[in-house]
Amino acid sequence: MSGIEKDLQCRELIAKAVCGKGHKFSQITHTITPEHTPQTILGIWIINTQFQAEKVGDAVEVSGTYDANLWYSYANANNSQTDVKREKVRFSVTVPLSFYDRNVRGDLEITAHCVEQPKCVKAELDNGLVVFKVESEFAVEIVGETKVCVVVCDNCDGKEYHYDEDYEDSSDEFDDFDSAGLLDDLD
Repeated sequence: MSGIEKDLQCRELIAKAVCGKGHKFSQITHTITPEHTPQTILGIWIINTQFQAEKVGDAVEVSGTYDANLWYSYANANNSQTDVKREKVRFSVTVPLSFYDRNVRGDLEITAHCVEQPKCVKAELDNGLVVFKVESEFAVEIVGETKVCVVVCDNCDGKEYHYDEDYEDSSDEFDDFDSAGLLDDLD
């Protein structure tokens, strides 16, 4: 065994890391029943979005509420009156995971953030009801404890290590990295 091989050892570290990710664009249709029969829809605004995320099977379910504010005109064919109907609407979006390391251990931290805030993209009248479509986009991450194997040096005194100056940190290279096969190599 050479001197270099004696100086190097492998150590397993337990670290918190992103062990799963997902992303989903969604469109959901809702219905509002105004107090007066609407003649014209003047606008719908989605505000006060609140949501939470939890892992369900091989996906993350993002569920919550938002306020839909419908501004409409009514009163005969001359649209002489307007009103605003505010309604709290529930929603649920199942976000599939693009990758998930099943060897994660410990408690999972599941986070979601809204890439595109919910907004109304289409609204129409249907027999006194207002049917509207809301689109949004969510990204989720799962953080948990995972095992990382590193090479360490017992005696590094007096050694100089030179790194290639052309090194660029490109985390995009590792986004699709599958670590599942490495665990078999470690055993």
